[in-house]
Amino acid sequence: MNTAADPFALAREHILRPAGLDEGHIERALGSVLQARVDAADIYFQLARDESWSLEDGIVKEGSANIEQGVGVRALAGEKTGFAYSDEIQLGALEEAALAARAIAASGGEGRVSALTRAAGHRLYLPQDPVGSLSDDDKVRWLERIDRETRAVDPRIVQVMAGLAAEYDVILVARADGTRAADVRPLVRLSVTVIAEQDGRREVGSGGGGGRFGLGYFQDDVIASYVNQAVNAALTNLESRPVPAGEMTVVLGPGWPGVLLHEAVGHGLEGDFNRKGSSTFSGRIGQRVAAKGVTVLDDGTLADRRGSLNIDDEGHATQRNVLIEDGILRGYMQDSLNARLMGRSEEHTSELQSQFRISYAVF
Repeated sequence: MNTAADPFALAREHILRPAGLDEGHIERALGSVLQARVDAADIYFQLARDESWSLEDGIVKEGSANIEQGVGVRALAGEKTGFAYSDEIQLGALEEAALAARAIAASGGEGRVSALTRAAGHRLYLPQDPVGSLSDDDKVRWLERIDRETRAVDPRIVQVMAGLAAEYDVILVARADGTRAADVRPLVRLSVTVIAEQDGRREVGSGGGGGRFGLGYFQDDVIASYVNQAVNAALTNLESRPVPAGEMTVVLGPGWPGVLLHEAVGHGLEGDFNRKGSSTFSGRIGQRVAAKGVTVLDDGTLADRRGSLNIDDEGHATQRNVLIEDGILRGYMQDSLNARLMGRSEEHTSELQSQFRISYAVF
């Protein structure tokens, strides 16, 4: 396999090798955790680089860049979780974190680290580095060009703001059951916001998008669509009238309304709340909880989407979980701990690593 496209090779190159670590060190750290009586243990390595640029008043006013890295060790014993981490990836920090994580459990464990197996994740996006794909000067010129072209669309556009963000995230997960999983996660976003003025009235419009791909995605036609979206919204708002007060029917379409769905019912569908009986959905699997025609999916498998991942942060391949089907509650969102305690070990996808979709709803 081409090492440039192999997440495991990239994780070793960027995370393990600079720290002088290898699989043997990882196995010994996991073995140290298993000397206590724990049900499961894992180690999570991460190296993330991100940057952002913002333009206003025709000039790039702000640019930032960050590098974050660290290693976390987790031990699970019954309902208890022990977790320790270090922002330094080195052998001593790894060993100390392993000792701290196992402190939640009783001594005298006899667990052994299972034979190494690679987890089979998805291939929803390419392991590319969007942060380093363009020079800083090119990124600045890019935003300045967007400013000029946006102002030229309509003379009523008096202000343009544009932002560009990119992230390169490399993770490696090692579990005591022998599973090893790695992922390289690109993430980019381009946004355009405009202010239009007419007869003393000012209105705002915005457009933009992004996903798990490189900056090359933002071709001329894509940028033009974002610009037109922002300009059209601002000009439409200039002609808008006040919304009448009172109750009215609202139809939610695909896209951002999923955020509303998340806030309305998402947390109540998390496994731990239902295991503890603190959710309105507790004990209601198979019962009607929504109107007919309402189907809610927790889907982390949509190619290139911001909420999709090849693997979740526990090393499991992300899933397409049906939570509510035609108004009937079918399942909850689980991590490994709650899935095990609730006897639903086949469910792994966590709400934090996925995205909501609602197929149809009228309120």
